[in-house]
Amino acid sequence: MSVVIVGSINQDIVARVSRIPAPGETVLASSMVRTGGGKGANQAVAARRAGGVSVAFVGAVGTDSDGESLRGALVADGIDVSGVSQVDGPSGIALISVDDAAENTIVVVPGANAVATALTPAQRAVVASAQVVLTQLENPISLVQDAAASRGAQAWHLLNAAPSAPFVTAGAALLPSVDVLIVNEHEALDVAGVDNLEAAVVALAPRVRALVVTLGRRGSLIVCGDERVDIPAFAAEAVDTTGAGDTFCGMFAATLSASGRAPESVDAALLADAARAGAAAAAIAVTRAGAQDAVPSATEVAELLERTHA
Repeated sequence: MSVVIVGSINQDIVARVSRIPAPGETVLASSMVRTGGGKGANQAVAARRAGGVSVAFVGAVGTDSDGESLRGALVADGIDVSGVSQVDGPSGIALISVDDAAENTIVVVPGANAVATALTPAQRAVVASAQVVLTQLENPISLVQDAAASRGAQAWHLLNAAPSAPFVTAGAALLPSVDVLIVNEHEALDVAGVDNLEAAVVALAPRVRALVVTLGRRGSLIVCGDERVDIPAFAAEAVDTTGAGDTFCGMFAATLSASGRAPESVDAALLADAARAGAAAAAIAVTRAGAQDAVPSATEVAELLERTHA
Protein backbone atom coordinates (compact mmCIF):
# COMPACT_ATOMS: atom_id res chain seq x y z
CA MET A 1 0.00 0.00 0.00
CA SER A 2 1.68 3.19 -1.15
CA VAL A 3 0.95 6.79 -2.06
CA VAL A 4 3.07 8.84 -4.46
CA ILE A 5 2.56 12.58 -4.58
CA VAL A 6 3.80 14.36 -7.70
CA GLY A 7 3.86 18.06 -7.04
CA SER A 8 5.40 21.24 -5.73
CA ILE A 9 7.70 21.88 -2.80
CA ASN A 10 8.32 25.40 -1.51
CA GLN A 11 10.02 27.32 1.20
CA ASP A 12 7.16 29.07 2.99
CA ILE A 13 7.85 32.50 4.48
CA VAL A 14 4.90 33.28 6.75
CA ALA A 15 4.17 36.69 8.24
CA ARG A 16 1.53 37.15 10.94
CA VAL A 17 -0.43 40.38 10.52
CA SER A 18 -3.45 41.91 12.21
CA ARG A 19 -5.17 42.17 8.83
CA ILE A 20 -4.38 41.58 5.18
CA PRO A 21 -3.16 44.86 3.66
CA ALA A 22 -5.22 46.67 1.05
CA PRO A 23 -3.60 47.51 -2.32
CA GLY A 24 -0.87 50.08 -1.78
CA GLU A 25 -0.93 49.69 2.01
CA THR A 26 1.92 48.62 4.30
CA VAL A 27 1.09 46.57 7.40
CA LEU A 28 3.63 45.63 10.06
CA ALA A 29 3.91 41.93 10.91
CA SER A 30 4.13 40.65 14.47
CA SER A 31 6.26 37.63 13.51
CA MET A 32 7.81 35.75 10.60
CA VAL A 33 8.71 32.08 10.25
CA ARG A 34 10.26 29.94 7.51
CA THR A 35 8.86 26.46 7.11
CA GLY A 36 8.34 23.71 4.56
CA GLY A 37 5.45 24.11 2.14
CA GLY A 38 4.22 23.59 -1.40
CA LYS A 39 0.96 21.80 -2.10
CA GLY A 40 2.63 18.56 -3.12
CA ALA A 41 5.02 18.38 -0.18
CA ASN A 42 2.27 19.35 2.27
CA GLN A 43 0.10 16.54 0.96
CA ALA A 44 2.99 14.09 1.21
CA VAL A 45 3.50 14.97 4.87
CA ALA A 46 -0.22 14.58 5.56
CA ALA A 47 -0.33 11.17 3.84
CA ARG A 48 2.72 9.96 5.74
CA ARG A 49 1.44 11.10 9.13
CA ALA A 50 -1.84 9.32 8.41
CA GLY A 51 0.07 6.09 9.03
CA GLY A 52 -0.35 2.66 7.53
CA VAL A 53 1.02 3.46 4.07
CA SER A 54 4.40 4.25 2.56
CA VAL A 55 4.72 7.64 0.91
CA ALA A 56 7.03 8.95 -1.80
CA PHE A 57 7.31 12.48 -3.12
CA VAL A 58 8.23 13.33 -6.71
CA GLY A 59 9.24 16.90 -7.45
CA ALA A 60 12.18 19.28 -7.78
CA VAL A 61 14.24 21.56 -5.57
CA GLY A 62 16.88 24.10 -6.53
CA THR A 63 20.59 24.25 -5.86
CA ASP A 64 20.14 26.72 -3.00
CA SER A 65 20.23 25.98 0.72
CA ASP A 66 16.42 25.92 0.80
CA GLY A 67 16.47 22.85 -1.43
CA GLU A 68 18.62 20.92 1.03
CA SER A 69 16.47 21.82 4.03
CA LEU A 70 13.20 21.07 2.22
CA ARG A 71 14.40 17.64 1.14
CA GLY A 72 15.74 16.96 4.63
CA ALA A 73 12.41 17.79 6.25
CA LEU A 74 10.63 15.21 4.08
CA VAL A 75 13.24 12.58 4.94
CA ALA A 76 12.76 13.34 8.64
CA ASP A 77 9.05 12.59 8.19
CA GLY A 78 9.83 9.18 6.69
CA ILE A 79 9.01 10.12 3.10
CA ASP A 80 10.89 8.55 0.17
CA VAL A 81 12.62 11.37 -1.71
CA SER A 82 14.34 9.27 -4.38
CA GLY A 83 12.04 11.00 -6.89
CA VAL A 84 13.13 14.51 -5.90
CA SER A 85 15.43 15.99 -8.54
CA GLN A 86 17.73 18.98 -8.18
CA VAL A 87 17.74 21.67 -10.87
CA ASP A 88 19.90 24.75 -11.31
CA GLY A 89 18.47 27.87 -9.71
CA PRO A 90 16.29 28.62 -6.70
CA SER A 91 13.76 26.38 -5.00
CA GLY A 92 10.12 27.42 -4.94
CA ILE A 93 9.11 30.11 -2.44
CA ALA A 94 5.69 31.04 -1.06
CA LEU A 95 5.15 34.44 0.55
CA ILE A 96 2.24 34.09 2.96
CA SER A 97 0.39 36.61 5.12
CA VAL A 98 -1.91 35.25 7.85
CA ASP A 99 -4.26 37.62 9.69
CA ASP A 100 -5.96 37.50 13.08
CA ALA A 101 -9.05 35.90 11.53
CA ALA A 102 -6.86 33.00 10.25
CA GLU A 103 -7.34 34.07 6.64
CA ASN A 104 -4.34 34.17 4.35
CA THR A 105 -2.99 35.49 1.08
CA ILE A 106 -0.28 33.57 -0.76
CA VAL A 107 2.10 34.55 -3.56
CA VAL A 108 4.05 31.62 -5.01
CA VAL A 109 7.33 32.01 -6.88
CA PRO A 110 7.56 28.55 -8.55
CA GLY A 111 11.34 28.33 -8.93
CA ALA A 112 12.40 24.71 -9.45
CA ASN A 113 8.77 23.56 -9.57
CA ALA A 114 8.29 25.19 -12.98
CA VAL A 115 11.43 23.78 -14.61
CA ALA A 116 10.50 20.16 -15.30
CA THR A 117 7.79 19.58 -17.91
CA ALA A 118 8.16 15.78 -17.84
CA LEU A 119 9.22 13.11 -15.38
CA THR A 120 12.63 11.48 -15.55
CA PRO A 121 12.80 7.69 -16.06
CA ALA A 122 13.64 7.28 -12.37
CA GLN A 123 10.65 9.37 -11.36
CA ARG A 124 8.35 7.37 -13.64
CA ALA A 125 9.51 4.22 -11.87
CA VAL A 126 8.53 5.72 -8.51
CA VAL A 127 5.09 6.66 -9.85
CA ALA A 128 4.61 3.20 -11.36
CA SER A 129 5.04 1.66 -7.88
CA ALA A 130 2.11 3.56 -6.37
CA GLN A 131 -1.35 2.38 -5.49
CA VAL A 132 -2.52 5.99 -5.30
CA VAL A 133 -1.02 8.88 -7.29
CA LEU A 134 -1.96 12.35 -6.07
CA THR A 135 -1.28 15.45 -8.18
CA GLN A 136 -2.04 19.18 -8.05
CA LEU A 137 -1.55 22.13 -10.41
CA GLU A 138 1.43 24.05 -9.01
CA ASN A 139 3.57 22.27 -11.64
CA PRO A 140 3.31 22.35 -15.44
CA ILE A 141 0.22 20.55 -16.75
CA SER A 142 2.45 18.33 -18.90
CA LEU A 143 4.13 16.97 -15.75
CA VAL A 144 0.76 16.03 -14.28
CA GLN A 145 -0.20 14.31 -17.54
CA ASP A 146 3.05 12.37 -17.47
CA ALA A 147 2.40 11.26 -13.89
CA ALA A 148 -1.11 10.07 -14.77
CA ALA A 149 0.21 8.12 -17.76
CA SER A 150 3.02 6.54 -15.72
CA ARG A 151 0.84 5.00 -13.00
CA GLY A 152 0.00 1.31 -12.90
CA ALA A 153 -3.16 -0.10 -14.43
CA GLN A 154 -4.85 -0.55 -11.04
CA ALA A 155 -3.58 2.67 -9.46
CA TRP A 156 -5.77 5.61 -8.53
CA HIS A 157 -5.16 9.09 -9.90
CA LEU A 158 -6.41 11.80 -7.55
CA LEU A 159 -6.23 15.34 -8.95
CA ASN A 160 -6.50 18.28 -6.60
CA ALA A 161 -7.21 20.99 -9.18
CA ALA A 162 -5.55 23.72 -7.17
CA PRO A 163 -4.74 26.35 -8.11
CA SER A 164 -7.55 26.20 -10.64
CA ALA A 165 -6.22 28.79 -13.11
CA PRO A 166 -3.91 26.33 -14.95
CA PHE A 167 -6.85 23.95 -15.40
CA VAL A 168 -9.03 26.68 -16.86
CA THR A 169 -6.42 27.48 -19.51
CA ALA A 170 -5.07 24.02 -20.36
CA GLY A 171 -6.28 21.30 -18.03
CA ALA A 172 -9.46 19.88 -19.56
CA ALA A 173 -7.48 17.09 -21.24
CA LEU A 174 -6.55 15.79 -17.77
CA LEU A 175 -10.04 14.70 -16.78
CA PRO A 176 -10.13 11.35 -18.67
CA SER A 177 -7.14 10.24 -16.56
CA VAL A 178 -8.68 11.30 -13.24
CA ASP A 179 -10.40 8.86 -10.88
CA VAL A 180 -11.19 11.34 -8.11
CA LEU A 181 -11.30 15.10 -8.66
CA ILE A 182 -10.86 17.12 -5.45
CA VAL A 183 -11.75 20.82 -5.51
CA ASN A 184 -13.01 23.48 -3.14
CA GLU A 185 -16.10 25.45 -4.09
CA HIS A 186 -14.20 28.25 -5.84
CA GLU A 187 -12.13 25.74 -7.81
CA ALA A 188 -15.23 23.75 -8.77
CA LEU A 189 -16.82 26.86 -10.30
CA ASP A 190 -13.60 27.74 -12.12
CA VAL A 191 -12.99 24.26 -13.50
CA ALA A 192 -16.61 23.84 -14.61
CA GLY A 193 -16.88 27.39 -15.96
CA VAL A 194 -20.18 28.09 -14.18
CA ASP A 195 -21.39 30.40 -11.42
CA ASN A 196 -23.13 28.08 -8.94
CA LEU A 197 -22.15 24.90 -7.15
CA GLU A 198 -24.98 22.67 -8.34
CA ALA A 199 -24.21 23.48 -11.95
CA ALA A 200 -20.55 22.70 -11.31
CA VAL A 201 -21.40 19.33 -9.80
CA VAL A 202 -23.66 18.47 -12.74
CA ALA A 203 -20.91 19.44 -15.18
CA LEU A 204 -17.99 17.70 -13.46
CA ALA A 205 -19.30 14.55 -11.77
CA PRO A 206 -20.05 12.60 -14.99
CA ARG A 207 -16.49 13.21 -16.25
CA VAL A 208 -14.69 11.40 -13.40
CA ARG A 209 -15.28 8.31 -11.29
CA ALA A 210 -15.88 10.50 -8.25
CA LEU A 211 -16.02 14.17 -7.33
CA VAL A 212 -15.11 15.63 -3.94
CA VAL A 213 -15.95 19.26 -3.21
CA THR A 214 -14.66 20.71 0.05
CA LEU A 215 -16.85 23.47 1.45
CA GLY A 216 -14.96 24.81 4.47
CA ARG A 217 -17.21 25.15 7.50
CA ARG A 218 -20.03 23.50 5.52
CA GLY A 219 -18.11 20.23 5.25
CA SER A 220 -17.72 18.46 1.92
CA LEU A 221 -19.77 16.83 -0.82
CA ILE A 222 -19.04 13.41 -2.31
CA VAL A 223 -20.54 12.48 -5.68
CA CYS A 224 -19.96 8.97 -7.01
CA GLY A 225 -22.21 7.86 -9.84
CA ASP A 226 -25.79 8.37 -8.68
CA GLU A 227 -24.78 8.60 -5.02
CA ARG A 228 -24.28 11.83 -3.11
CA VAL A 229 -23.02 12.11 0.46
CA ASP A 230 -22.74 15.26 2.54
CA ILE A 231 -19.88 15.12 5.04
CA PRO A 232 -20.22 17.56 7.95
CA ALA A 233 -17.28 19.68 9.05
CA PHE A 234 -15.62 19.29 12.43
CA ALA A 235 -15.83 22.25 14.77
CA ALA A 236 -12.49 24.04 15.11
CA GLU A 237 -11.18 27.37 16.36
CA ALA A 238 -9.02 28.36 13.40
CA VAL A 239 -5.61 29.93 13.94
CA ASP A 240 -4.19 29.47 10.43
CA THR A 241 -5.96 27.88 7.45
CA THR A 242 -2.78 27.61 5.34
CA GLY A 243 -2.42 24.04 4.10
CA ALA A 244 -5.77 22.80 5.44
CA GLY A 245 -6.88 21.64 2.00
CA ASP A 246 -3.56 19.87 1.49
CA THR A 247 -3.96 18.09 4.82
CA PHE A 248 -7.40 16.91 3.69
CA CYS A 249 -6.03 15.62 0.38
CA GLY A 250 -3.08 13.77 1.91
CA MET A 251 -5.21 12.03 4.52
CA PHE A 252 -7.84 11.23 1.87
CA ALA A 253 -5.21 9.61 -0.38
CA ALA A 254 -3.72 7.58 2.47
CA THR A 255 -7.15 6.28 3.49
CA LEU A 256 -7.88 5.14 -0.07
CA SER A 257 -4.51 3.41 -0.29
CA ALA A 258 -4.99 1.67 3.06
CA SER A 259 -8.34 0.29 1.86
CA GLY A 260 -6.56 -1.85 -0.74
CA ARG A 261 -9.38 -1.14 -3.20
CA ALA A 262 -8.86 -0.50 -6.91
CA PRO A 263 -10.53 2.42 -8.74
CA GLU A 264 -13.03 0.10 -10.42
CA SER A 265 -14.49 -0.80 -7.02
CA VAL A 266 -14.97 2.77 -5.83
CA ASP A 267 -18.20 3.61 -4.03
CA ALA A 268 -19.54 6.51 -2.04
CA ALA A 269 -19.06 4.75 1.32
CA LEU A 270 -15.31 4.34 0.76
CA LEU A 271 -14.96 7.96 -0.32
CA ALA A 272 -17.03 9.16 2.62
CA ASP A 273 -14.71 7.37 5.05
CA ALA A 274 -11.71 9.00 3.36
CA ALA A 275 -13.38 12.42 3.42
CA ARG A 276 -14.23 12.15 7.13
CA ALA A 277 -10.64 11.31 7.93
CA GLY A 278 -9.48 14.19 5.76
CA ALA A 279 -11.91 16.60 7.38
CA ALA A 280 -10.80 15.56 10.87
CA ALA A 281 -7.14 16.05 9.98
CA ALA A 282 -7.85 19.46 8.45
CA ALA A 283 -9.87 20.54 11.50
CA ILE A 284 -6.89 19.83 13.74
CA ALA A 285 -4.46 21.48 11.32
CA VAL A 286 -6.27 24.83 11.28
CA THR A 287 -5.86 25.15 15.04
CA ARG A 288 -2.08 25.36 14.55
CA ALA A 289 0.24 27.70 12.69
CA GLY A 290 1.94 26.70 9.45
CA ALA A 291 1.30 24.09 6.77
CA GLN A 292 3.47 21.01 7.29
CA ASP A 293 4.08 21.95 10.92
CA ALA A 294 0.34 21.85 11.57
CA VAL A 295 -0.37 18.38 10.11
CA PRO A 296 -1.65 16.04 12.86
CA SER A 297 -0.64 12.48 13.59
CA ALA A 298 -2.80 9.44 12.87
CA THR A 299 -3.46 9.07 16.59
CA GLU A 300 -4.79 12.62 16.86
CA VAL A 301 -7.11 12.10 13.91
CA ALA A 302 -8.38 8.77 15.26
CA GLU A 303 -9.09 10.36 18.64
CA LEU A 304 -11.10 13.18 17.05
CA LEU A 305 -13.11 10.73 14.94
CA GLU A 306 -13.81 8.62 18.01
CA ARG A 307 -14.86 11.63 20.11
CA THR A 308 -17.28 12.83 17.48
CA HIS A 309 -18.52 9.35 16.48
CA ALA A 310 -17.84 10.22 12.85
